[in-house]
Amino acid sequence: MKTVKLVIVGLVLGLTVNAYAYKDNDFQVWNTDSEELKINQDAKIVLEQEFRWGGSAKEFYYQHYDVGFFYNLQKYLNVGGGYRHILSKPRDKFLVENDPYITATLFWDLADFKFDDRSRLEYNHFDYKDDTWTYRNKFTVKAPWKFTKLEIQPYLSDEIFILMDDGQRLNKNRFSAGLGMSITKNLKAEIYYMLQSSKTAKWTEINVLGTKLKLSF
Repeated sequence: MKTVKLVIVGLVLGLTVNAYAYKDNDFQVWNTDSEELKINQDAKIVLEQEFRWGGSAKEFYYQHYDVGFFYNLQKYLNVGGGYRHILSKPRDKFLVENDPYITATLFWDLADFKFDDRSRLEYNHFDYKDDTWTYRNKFTVKAPWKFTKLEIQPYLSDEIFILMDDGQRLNKNRFSAGLGMSITKNLKAEIYYMLQSSKTAKWTEINVLGTKLKLSF
């Protein structure tokens, strides 16, 4: 009888989790807003907030708030660090995650294309499960062409996530194609499509339509 009860409880919990899990190839909308405060020519503070809607973009399920400090050590090398507070809703309520991080980004040009390669190491502290470390690497290339007075510029990027819990394993990849533009001298914008592949029990994908706004002071 006890075994039967455990099986029933397990089925109920499984159904509950599945009820709030997004389907493979879900369509989502993400919006990111950031403010850059320049301290001098080489140093800046960046504030960022991001909001996400899933379940065919009908359910608000994620938000984060980020503050970071970044410094140009060389023309081709930027280093920094910061802190991110995350509220995510995998089930029926928002759960808390706190991520201090450090970054290093390399920049270079080739045939008028602009490249950057960012490495980021995060400590992922959770209120609801064991803490982990994550290494992220994002590679971006910007085309040399700019169109219209808005200076619309195409770009491609790919970011991998390596989870370092019981070893090291690739558990997420984000491929993006987008357009950056200058609305005013101090206001930049982006619109992009992202294909995110992530692995829990199996690999699943989501399709993201994203927007970004960056205000510089």
